[in-house]
Amino acid sequence: MLDIPFLGRAQINRNGNVNVSKFNDVVSGCGGFIDITYRAKKLVLCGTFMAGGLDIDVIDSRLRINRDGKFSNFVTDVEQIILSAKNSLASGQQVLYVTERAVFKLEDNGLYQIEIAEGIDMEKDIKAHIPFDIVVDPTLKLMGKAYFLP
Repeated sequence: MLDIPFLGRAQINRNGNVNVSKFNDVVSGCGGFIDITYRAKKLVLCGTFMAGGLDIDVIDSRLRINRDGKFSNFVTDVEQIILSAKNSLASGQQVLYVTERAVFKLEDNGLYQIEIAEGIDMEKDIKAHIPFDIVVDPTLKLMGKAYFLP
């Protein structure tokens, strides 16, 4: 199996459980997600913070949100648990949740924010779209600068 797979994800709840198969009236199925994640030592779960019409730009390494999406990918309850945070923690698996505006890691008490994108307002762009409290690292770091070819 893979040591560190980088996979897409849809919904995430306060505990860090993940749903990739059924959300917002869409049934996509879980494909090989369970097989790939089950034995990995570390997981990097990637996806946008909001879904459904998100429009962003990166200008001088600063993220600018032109239009937010209709749906937050952070929800009170995931529609289906495809990745169990409890099982990940019990097995010692390290889990990162990477979005365009923030990075979180799985801790015993749920999601723990460790990075923020330059240009993002914590209250307006992150906390306003998460229906639960998150723990923010007191030494919150800026995400690495993005470089794009012309």
